[in-house]
Amino acid sequence: MSKSFDVIVIGGGPGGYIAAIRAAQLGFNVACIDEWKNDKGGPAPGGTCTNVGCIPSKALLQSSEHFDHAAHHFGDHGITLSNLKMDVAQMIGRKNTVVKQNNDGILYLLKKNKVAFFHGRGSFAKAAEGGYEIKVAGAADESLVGKHVIVATGSSARRLPGAAFDEDRILSNDGALRIPAVPKTLGVVGSGVIGLEMGSVWRRLGADVTILEALPNFLGAADEGVAKEALKAFTKQGLKFEFGVKISEVNVGKKGRDAQVRVAYANAKGEALTLEVERLIVSIGRVPNTNGLNAEAVGLKLDERGAIVVDGDCKTNLTNVWAVGDVVRGPMLAHKAEEEGVAVAERIAGQHGHVNFNTIPWVIYTSPEIAWVGRTEQQLKAEGVAYKAGQFPFMANGRARALGDTTGFVKFLADAKTDEILGVHIVGPLASELIAEAVVAMEFKASAEDIARICHAHPSLSEATKEAALAVDKRTLNF
Repeated sequence: MSKSFDVIVIGGGPGGYIAAIRAAQLGFNVACIDEWKNDKGGPAPGGTCTNVGCIPSKALLQSSEHFDHAAHHFGDHGITLSNLKMDVAQMIGRKNTVVKQNNDGILYLLKKNKVAFFHGRGSFAKAAEGGYEIKVAGAADESLVGKHVIVATGSSARRLPGAAFDEDRILSNDGALRIPAVPKTLGVVGSGVIGLEMGSVWRRLGADVTILEALPNFLGAADEGVAKEALKAFTKQGLKFEFGVKISEVNVGKKGRDAQVRVAYANAKGEALTLEVERLIVSIGRVPNTNGLNAEAVGLKLDERGAIVVDGDCKTNLTNVWAVGDVVRGPMLAHKAEEEGVAVAERIAGQHGHVNFNTIPWVIYTSPEIAWVGRTEQQLKAEGVAYKAGQFPFMANGRARALGDTTGFVKFLADAKTDEILGVHIVGPLASELIAEAVVAMEFKASAEDIARICHAHPSLSEATKEAALAVDKRTLNF
């Protein structure tokens, strides 16, 4: 006999488990299916984000930043250390502990909210009376029927043609988080979020890191001023960049400790070059996870990329089938998936779920951190929007000086007539936290003057936000 539910969620990542919890809060009988396994074969919900993405990468970034501070900045504070060492195994072990804490936390939340959890791979079987039959392939196969189905199966790393991931020498984000020792040389293909964050981790620990990027410019999605400032900081730290690269071949030497990965490529000038590195991280984007979903069994429509086709409310072409997160259009961000998951659960309940793509923040957790929300200056120019800009550097911020981290700035873009905030761009310390004020302001359609008139604590990094808002009207006070 099939077990029946009001809502079945396929996938236990940020979009999936959050959708399941919100649906349960709204009074539905909910099941959540997830196939991630821990090293003992047990359930490890949380998807890519928790297991091989957002959470473990931040753990390694934190560890490597502590090491970098101890090696290069503690002396400024009068702290003297000798014989500084990094125990990579301990660092990886701590990362694994952080991941498990999050896995266990999600399992607890599902249980607390009375969500039935099924460990295995979920796939469509057929349309059934009362909804859709979903098969769960796991330790014990199950058959479920759901009136509503939310697909939240996430994404996986895109491979470089001719260079399959072996997670030993050619690494996806997964392998990049499990390198057993600091490599002398490390190559990174792609200068996006994953490439920059993982490149930064291993550079701080002593690796010679070279980043190859196919695009002609650095961080094309970010504001040009922010990208320029960040590139200057990363180059000063020792990261090496090549832009406009065309890779022709990747070869891995014979097995063994001294095996090298050889990358043959042409640079922006068309010159043929070769990069030899101990390990190569490939971070050239991600592809939706729809293989194995058996979408054809029920006629679920996919696009040419394999993503599930949805409308603005995350409805698919099938009645009562929804999809959220990386498996649909829009930015592949964990917090975007969460917002869609909540919105869909509320729409199923007859409410009006809310997701505003223009106020979804973007963050890169390097040092300096990079964060933005809304439109960039180049986008406003291309659209012919009349705007005003205001900028304030962290070097003029008292808290940043006390922290010893004065790189970067806060930049406001506001409508020239109405003063409504159109975009906020930050490069510098704790940009990931500072951007939240801008998100709130834009969600409530605030003006730059609104932020300029709000009292900010002194001394704090957030004062740079206030000063940048003041700078829109050319009346900054501390610069």
